[in-house]
Amino acid sequence: QLQLVESGGGLVQPGGSLRLSCAASGFTLDYYAIGWFRQAPGKEREGVSCIGSSGGSTNYANSVKGRFTISRDNAKNTVYLQMNSLKPEDTAVYYCAAEPLGSSIPCRPKEYDYWGQGTQVTVSS
Repeated sequence: QLQLVESGGGLVQPGGSLRLSCAASGFTLDYYAIGWFRQAPGKEREGVSCIGSSGGSTNYANSVKGRFTISRDNAKNTVYLQMNSLKPEDTAVYYCAAEPLGSSIPCRPKEYDYWGQGTQVTVSS
């Protein structure tokens, strides 16, 4: 059974860092595009960053460019989202999602079929 499990969320002060992990089981990530999405209370789910199935292409929302980095470790069947210089507006539930043979563009929720359960990220002093 295809499953994605996010971890690494938590409470962090503004300017701090977190690294989210998305571990896959039941399938091999190599052939899937993986996206990180987030949803804040009262807002629609939005794309944060996506990485193509080839691993060579990445895509970032303008709001996180220069602060967040997506990467994949196919040996560990895991994708990471390194988040630096966090801001209060980054507070949200973060989800990872997978799409077979997908591209990093577009990085939109409707393009992805398989979803994890989400992990809460709270940026507050």
